[in-house]
Amino acid sequence: MQKKQLNKNRMLYKSDPDFTKPLLELPDDVREKLRNRLVFLYGGKEADKWMPELERILKVHYAYKPEEMIEAEKSFDPAERFTEKDMILITYGDLVQGKEISPLATLHRFVEMHIRGAINTVHILPFFPYSSDRGFAIIDFKSVDPKLGSWDDILEIGSDYDLMFDGVLNHCSSRSLMFSEFIKGNPNFKNHFIAYDSPDDLTSDQRSKIFRPRTSDILSEFHTVEGPKYVWTTFSKDQVDFNFRNPAVLMSVLEGLLLYARNGADIIRLDAVTFIWAEPGTECIHLPQTHEIVKFMRDVMDAVEPCVALITETNVPHEDNISYFGNGRDEAHMVYNFALPPLILHTFYTGNTTAISKWAKDLKTDSDYATFFNIMDTHDGIGVMGVKELLSKQEIDFIIQTAKSHGAIISNKMTENMTEEPYEINTTWWNAINPENSDEDITLQAKRFVASRSIALMLRGVPGLYTHGVMGTSNNHDLANRTGIRRDVNRGFIDIRKIAKDLKDPSSKTALIREKGSRLHLLRTGSRAFHPRGEQKILTISKKVFTVLRISPEKNHRVLTMTNVTDDTCDVTIPLSDLGALDTKWYDVVNGQEFDARGKQINVSLQPYDIVWLVPFNELTMNYKWGRAELALS
Repeated sequence: MQKKQLNKNRMLYKSDPDFTKPLLELPDDVREKLRNRLVFLYGGKEADKWMPELERILKVHYAYKPEEMIEAEKSFDPAERFTEKDMILITYGDLVQGKEISPLATLHRFVEMHIRGAINTVHILPFFPYSSDRGFAIIDFKSVDPKLGSWDDILEIGSDYDLMFDGVLNHCSSRSLMFSEFIKGNPNFKNHFIAYDSPDDLTSDQRSKIFRPRTSDILSEFHTVEGPKYVWTTFSKDQVDFNFRNPAVLMSVLEGLLLYARNGADIIRLDAVTFIWAEPGTECIHLPQTHEIVKFMRDVMDAVEPCVALITETNVPHEDNISYFGNGRDEAHMVYNFALPPLILHTFYTGNTTAISKWAKDLKTDSDYATFFNIMDTHDGIGVMGVKELLSKQEIDFIIQTAKSHGAIISNKMTENMTEEPYEINTTWWNAINPENSDEDITLQAKRFVASRSIALMLRGVPGLYTHGVMGTSNNHDLANRTGIRRDVNRGFIDIRKIAKDLKDPSSKTALIREKGSRLHLLRTGSRAFHPRGEQKILTISKKVFTVLRISPEKNHRVLTMTNVTDDTCDVTIPLSDLGALDTKWYDVVNGQEFDARGKQINVSLQPYDIVWLVPFNELTMNYKWGRAELALS
């Protein structure tokens, strides 16, 4: 039984733990593995002290699980955790506005009306009570923000879709109960946070080495019952970092993640995980302890929640980013592919696929149990750190300047020399690809937009679609100017009624994107060739055409995908030998055209921003849907 089959019938956990049934007994090897993780982090004495508490937490969690869930998990195949059917929508709980009883209910209706069939998983960005950063300064990690809805609303969405939750490990709100107790001097929370009596206790040399994703000071002053304290704040004064040197913090976070699993999380995103272990005198990122904590969480999930996946969010250079795969079996199940979005921009800005093709040729995970999360735009914007070691400084500057000319805003980070450098491009994907207030034909703009987004569908991994990217929303400078938050240019609200109105006009931007994009989504999820474990071969047939051959894990289904990244007509020739095929008849499932291979090669003419997906005729089946013939991949 696969994860999707398990969850479509959404087996609910018991409302209370059942201690009348046999309690969880960890196998000796699992117990030893978990203890060794704690020894690495805290030493043998502390590990032995905290092992009983860890086992208690796991026993309590396991007691919530109904027997049928435990039995079903025994047939779960981790190699099929992610399949070609997976496509994840990224959204805020209140991003879509309508007249439903709650914003989460409106979101559910929106997905059912406009995206059903294209996606099977909904990533609801932090939906907890918060004080700032659009949900990422969490006040209460255990409840749903009543302004959004309730846990019942979350589970209602989960009855139709898999769910992805945020595990905000690094910090909490300065208005949280935990930090309030720290301020009051509660000894139980004295070591929950990283605090100094003087800002000078963190030396200038130590400060200069810390990797800073922001330009604010690393320490923020708070007045406590014991006098002023200077607290470690990686992101903002309102987001106070947890002290993972304290084992109690690790146990508390673990309990939170297991609570999310009981409330429907199929995937848990480990937000800003690279910053969770602070070690003055180092960069305070990618430390061995950080990786060990992720591995600890993976071991726990393997033991009590084998169907729940962990994804790491680390907006850093590509090689550092993929280090969170570990050996492919012991760390993250999925890693954000942060190099992809800026590489796509570089490709379309230059009309040249050389850089992205070179990178994609080496894109691998060395494991059937881990894969990439192929995002383009996200709620944070388009990070540029992922290509820092893949593109030259001049090439990155070109991307940034071009995006700015399209209306983007640039966010900076602090360097070790205490200077600022670009960290993130804040823009919607529509305006990253198309300049603001362009007088260019809207049909061509929509075609370019969909072509750029097709790249993430072609590559091995799981596509992630931010709601504003799906809908082709333009930059919201009014919101960003009003709040003073640069990221808000890509965090505005969508009116569900306006969407319905726009779709009635086939020449509207919304309708054009829907027409061109939806078919790609359905074709992608309909072909086993796009399975994350399938083969991926990058073909360099033209600098103007990004070409990928995808082959199913069973080697019996193929799709040759091509995207013209320019506004020129491109004629390309693909030798059958490059495809490992002898088939002479191929069909373009995107445009409905037949191709005959003559002279052991296929000749294709791609118009500006054309997308062509070729499939051998003998791998096609005919389906009839919605009253019209639809060619679908077998």
